[in-house]
Amino acid sequence: MFDIQSYSSFIIAILVFQAVPGAGTIAILDATARDGRSAGLAAVLGTLVGDALFMLAAVAGLAAVMQTYPVLFQGLQWFGAAYLAWLGLQLMRSRSSDVGSASARAQTPGVYFRRAFMVSLTNPKVMLFFVAFFPLFLKPEASTATLVVMMLHVTVLSLVYQTALVLVGNLVALRFAAFPSGRHTATRFAGLALIGLSVKLGMGIR
Repeated sequence: MFDIQSYSSFIIAILVFQAVPGAGTIAILDATARDGRSAGLAAVLGTLVGDALFMLAAVAGLAAVMQTYPVLFQGLQWFGAAYLAWLGLQLMRSRSSDVGSASARAQTPGVYFRRAFMVSLTNPKVMLFFVAFFPLFLKPEASTATLVVMMLHVTVLSLVYQTALVLVGNLVALRFAAFPSGRHTATRFAGLALIGLSVKLGMGIR
């Protein structure tokens, strides 16, 4: 579909990464718990804008590589499979105390937007992830438009998931704080899923 290979795995991978409680998720939950839905939605927008900038940079670079250096592109696919496996191992080894703590209270949605935007923008691993992630699901004959479609998939699914976090609101934030062991178990399952995906996708690289 849309020149995306292993489309179902592509969707699953996006959902798995969204389910991992990272810095962006914590920023969204913190904003919602402190100042309600408007603050939470502002944090969602900040995270999405930051991720979009990294995706645009990754897509621009990958489009050039696809057209000019097909061998290098295949190398990126292998790198992507290895990177997913590494991320999975890191998640399985993580401790519940590794997740960031809540930040100081702010009053306006604009402050939460800027905070979430900076959380996303100051994490270079986000761009590294997209550079490693997209090539895994691209067919060799895929056009540049396919990269744009993939970027839209990530943005829409992220928006839906993160908005759901805000709508559930303080209940989710309290659950995350009250049950660190449950969060830790979910993170380990996500890591195992990423390792499984990396093996499956690596076997499909030609």
